[in-house]
Amino acid sequence: MRTVGLIVEYNPLHNGHYYHFQQSKNATNCDAAVCVMSGHFLQRGEPAVVNKWARAEMALRMGADLVLELPVAFSAQPAEWFAYGAVSALDASGVVDTLCFGSESGDIAWLEAAAEALEQEPETVRQSLQDELKRGAAYPAAFSRAVSQHVPGAREEELARPNNTLGLHYLIALRRLGSAIVPHTIARTKAEYNQSSITDKQIASATAIRKLLFETRTLEGIGPYVPDYTRRILEREWHAGRAPIDWEKFARPLLLQLLHHSPEQLAGFHEVTEGLEHRIRRAVAELPPLADGAVVEGLLERLKTRRYTRTKLQRMLLRILLNHSKDQLAADVLRAGVPYLRVLGFTENGRTLLKRMKTAAKVPIITKVTDGLSPLLDLDIRATSIFALGYDHPGPRDLLRDYYEQPIQTGSLPD
Repeated sequence: MRTVGLIVEYNPLHNGHYYHFQQSKNATNCDAAVCVMSGHFLQRGEPAVVNKWARAEMALRMGADLVLELPVAFSAQPAEWFAYGAVSALDASGVVDTLCFGSESGDIAWLEAAAEALEQEPETVRQSLQDELKRGAAYPAAFSRAVSQHVPGAREEELARPNNTLGLHYLIALRRLGSAIVPHTIARTKAEYNQSSITDKQIASATAIRKLLFETRTLEGIGPYVPDYTRRILEREWHAGRAPIDWEKFARPLLLQLLHHSPEQLAGFHEVTEGLEHRIRRAVAELPPLADGAVVEGLLERLKTRRYTRTKLQRMLLRILLNHSKDQLAADVLRAGVPYLRVLGFTENGRTLLKRMKTAAKVPIITKVTDGLSPLLDLDIRATSIFALGYDHPGPRDLLRDYYEQPIQTGSLPD
């Protein structure tokens, strides 16, 4: 059974995702699709608009055969570690033949050439990167500039585009892992990744769809841009008080963390770098009352500088919220890749894949969560509990849902 791997967030799953999914299966001539999907917290340091089980259900209804969770240790990381973790999961499954990803360029050749040049982290690129950072450039801009200066064919304007950057890091990860998975890319269509406006009748970015959801506080406007099953799942979760989720839902627990820890203690959290712990304490002191809303937004505005992108700051605040220390997410820990494969859902085709994985997988497969299986799984369990605090009326089963929830099976889903 030829199998394509996809690395996704589906926040939420929309028509552009459906297009990419169909194109990926057609272009790779695959019989099955495995999705490695971020859990409750995402690559840009944001909470998902709806929980991971709802989004896994969207993926299965679209046609994915197996949905695996990307641990939060990797899902809210900069591009290099996000890509490495996700690719390591696909590779560890032992059943994925090809990786298909969307990119702005749609051209695998220059990305492959750049990945080959960057696999060993050449000193010239590393030094140029440090020079750019010292001049005050944000990391994404510094990386694009440094690579374009030393890697033939790698243009700065192309490297600066988010899906090209992620694609490059997928290819680097494949090389560093010595993976036999064959990469393939498909050009994104109509809506850019970060595009917040809607310019097409059927395709809009997830960013634009979330913006519409939060501005209108209704599902009525998103119908043309998402499959019907996405709308129905969102409607179900919305009525249950489990959606939509945004950063402001976590203002109180975040502030508790920020005020409970001294600057020296804050410096021990992952992503708190270069004295940001002192900026955090000053910014908190300037915040408006909680009742005024937009507390996290106000904090980000006070922290943001030319040097620190909003995404970097969101990831930093997220690690503080989740209580993730530098030691827990040290490079040596991440370099080992995912230590397990957590199954969120599968189809009958996916059941066949899981049977193959029992002998082919390089790491344990987890379908039932218990304590002590892995330190990184413990972080996922805690992330679920904190995410549930964003619900209107969270109960004990919401907070501890990882222990109760069995993998979704499409045969048991209602029509």
